[in-house]
Amino acid sequence: MKVVIAIDSFKGSLSSLEAGRAAAEGIHRVFPNAETIIRPVADGGEGTVDALVAGLNGQLRETEVTDPLGRKITAKYGILPDNMAVIEMAAASGLTLLSESERDPMHTTTYGTGELILNAIHYGCRDYIIGIGGSATNDGGIGCLQALGFGMLDKNGQQVGYGAKDLSQLAEINDTNVVPELKECRFHIACDVTNPLCGENGCSAVFAPQKGADAEMIRIMDKYLGNYAEMTKRYNQAASPDTAGAGAAGGLGFALMYYLNATLESGVQLIMRETKLEESIKNADIVITGEGCLDSQSAMGKAPVGIATIAKKYGKPVIAFSGAVKDSTEFCNQLGIDAFFPILRRVSTLEQAMDKSNAYNNLADTAEQVFRTIKTFSK
Repeated sequence: MKVVIAIDSFKGSLSSLEAGRAAAEGIHRVFPNAETIIRPVADGGEGTVDALVAGLNGQLRETEVTDPLGRKITAKYGILPDNMAVIEMAAASGLTLLSESERDPMHTTTYGTGELILNAIHYGCRDYIIGIGGSATNDGGIGCLQALGFGMLDKNGQQVGYGAKDLSQLAEINDTNVVPELKECRFHIACDVTNPLCGENGCSAVFAPQKGADAEMIRIMDKYLGNYAEMTKRYNQAASPDTAGAGAAGGLGFALMYYLNATLESGVQLIMRETKLEESIKNADIVITGEGCLDSQSAMGKAPVGIATIAKKYGKPVIAFSGAVKDSTEFCNQLGIDAFFPILRRVSTLEQAMDKSNAYNNLADTAEQVFRTIKTFSK
């Protein structure tokens, strides 16, 4: 029996690979000789670097970068065996790097994200996966571009400062001092956000409130970003603030698309392609997937349904495990998950359920019972 296991992380509890190992342990209790193939799953957000590095035998690198408020911190990124760099912008420019009182998108910068890219360029990387979830910023990505050598200049020809506030000082954009290797680089952006740069569905209106913005700040930042988009169009005629994903990460999506020629892709689809998951599923007997909580949102392009869609392409049965199951999860059955099983085995507190050891054991035990059923009916 060959079983391909591709389970998304149980956030706050098990990583993707830990969940995979737990399921494999339960399967081997019933079928000791089963071949279990564990593939990392991520969506481009938190945990993407660790999942891909561990799952594909890559390595982690650390470097000093600038945090959202200009302080020096150490951030990590991954390098895969084919020398592709995997970067989470949140490692340098993320909301979790700030306390509640420090959140202020008028002043936060993506400069550190550019420094991560620059470090990888100097290491020799030319292909990139960049996850842009969890940002603390709303600077249109100009900080990232400045770190790479772009001139985001004021009327005196000096680089403007950090944050959305300094978009108001922008008078000229040029690439005179851009690091020359940048033209050799290819960027794939893991992003499931489709918001435009500006307007009522733009990054300022939709995402900036959680980053510390009030109504007046939102109005001002949206105006500044609109002016920045007009200036960008002079640099790149194809630039449009209305492009789906331009508003991702406070406008970093816009900057990466129109200054670095990046492509924005579904995070789940991008990671599945890089891990060659489909090649593994082709020859599987059973496919195992899952995530921390299965609900109606799971049916809207999240990892388990994406994996099930590939499995059904080859007529493979799909079983999902989750920490919890909410209403309307039956939609998942209609989208390729043949059966799903919550792993909680007794009444417990949330803290107990999310304890790493408890979650691991619960998943392994549930997988064992499911495969005992399979064994019974396959005799």
